[in-house]
Amino acid sequence: MIVGTGVDLVDIPRFARTLSRTPRLLNRLFAPSERPLAARSLAARYAAKEALIKALGGSDGVHWTEIEIVSDAEGKPGFALSGSTADVVAARGIGILHLTMSHDAGLAIAYVVAEAPATGHGAGA
Repeated sequence: MIVGTGVDLVDIPRFARTLSRTPRLLNRLFAPSERPLAARSLAARYAAKEALIKALGGSDGVHWTEIEIVSDAEGKPGFALSGSTADVVAARGIGILHLTMSHDAGLAIAYVVAEAPATGHGAGA
């Protein structure tokens, strides 16, 4: 059962300028493994984190560096959550997070679907 969706769009050149003007944002927004990436990849990961927050319905208990974007063996992106952020997701009954990201023409986009296990009630059960 889908319990939340989120989407976010980031202007890559604007995002890169913001990081240049405020270098400390790199450490505040990204996990250590993400920090060396190119601006377009950082912008897509920022969009993914924003989309996750939207899918959760808010940022209470969520910390940027506890949301790491990782890829599986086939290159499919996903989330590696830790700390209170992982606790928030679990407390909301979310068992699966689906993520897709893309960047082109100076824009980065991410879409997240938060899914909880079916309870066996309602239509189709």
